[in-house]
Amino acid sequence: MSEAITAPETLDDEAVLLVGHGSRREKSNEQVRDLAVELEGRLGIPVDAAFLELAEPAIDEAIAGLARAVSQVSVVHLSLFAASHVKNDVPLAVEQAREAHPELTINNGAHLGVHPALLDLLDDRAAAVEAELGVDREEDDVAAVVCARGSSDPDANADVHKLARLLYEGREFSRVEASFIGVTEPLLDDTLHDIAKTRPDAVVVIPYMLGDGVLTGRIKDGAREFDEEYPYVDAAPGEPLGTDTRLLDVLGDRWQEARTGSVEMSCDTCKYKVELDGYEEDQGGARAMLRALTHQAEHADRENVDDDPHVHDAPEKHVAVCTNQTCAQDGAPAVLERLRQAARDSDQCDARITRSSCLGRCGEGPMVAVYPDGVWYGGVEDEDAAEIVSSHLDRDRIVSELVDQTL
Repeated sequence: MSEAITAPETLDDEAVLLVGHGSRREKSNEQVRDLAVELEGRLGIPVDAAFLELAEPAIDEAIAGLARAVSQVSVVHLSLFAASHVKNDVPLAVEQAREAHPELTINNGAHLGVHPALLDLLDDRAAAVEAELGVDREEDDVAAVVCARGSSDPDANADVHKLARLLYEGREFSRVEASFIGVTEPLLDDTLHDIAKTRPDAVVVIPYMLGDGVLTGRIKDGAREFDEEYPYVDAAPGEPLGTDTRLLDVLGDRWQEARTGSVEMSCDTCKYKVELDGYEEDQGGARAMLRALTHQAEHADRENVDDDPHVHDAPEKHVAVCTNQTCAQDGAPAVLERLRQAARDSDQCDARITRSSCLGRCGEGPMVAVYPDGVWYGGVEDEDAAEIVSSHLDRDRIVSELVDQTL
């Protein structure tokens, strides 16, 4: 387990934003807020809570509030795995917040992921069920099932299997299986029936969920139905992760990674960066961010503006410059600044120019993507910036010799 994380005394001007999904069940939202309070006590710096949907405040509102008090915000994800919310939705909100608050440094952290503290927590959840059933894994044949939500992202699903295997290693379970309550296979019902063929003494079903919501309820119901169907096997569900203090160990680590620029993601198995069999048509990551920005701009730039006080004028074009590691090393920050300067000097340019996370063309950058045109420029140097602005942004003339791809 990680050691307790405390903030250095020099971080009076820093805050943390803990981002949860959001739920129609206020109890689930309160869990996020409770964790934010506990994390603030652990770190010794302000920690606010925000939500992606279904609850308030939204990320942009929370960051706007923090921007009045601090100069640096580290976004920490209260997400178990890296699926679309972690790879698309939160990065988009962070990019928009950076544009709205250029004076504020915003660090985007990682999801909870696979962490020793979570394995320790899962082990305790399993032990509580064993005590309830009156079995001992060192003496009895006890199988365990780690049941997660299930995702359309193979990288996220693979992490469930990794957790299950790590829970098995070094412990006395006869077997530990990964399963899902929906979206992908193996489904919980199929996994339990498969385990029943080996006739264990007991089966422990651990909901790999943060809260005790609808999906957790389905997992618990599935375990109880299995117990009734197979009288020769004792089975029972455990409790979700909840607000156990070991989550603070993980969140503290993710905060440290975010603020020191050492966030690690599984880029080699990310369907948005590499072509994985069966996922070739999926669009996500920075591409999804850019498409979402374009959609928002089109939605905002509609007729009868005076009738909608929430509408704002949208720029004609959005330009994203990849500032991920390889592009940054090749001069992307200079390209970004030259593009912005050339746009400011132009009387015709109507474009928003922002930094982007990885565009999936590592080694071919710096990459510059222009939307809604769907034109990506590769190998851009800072002296190319003026031509991109004067030709493409001012006069809609693509700079053909710089084109990497079109979407």
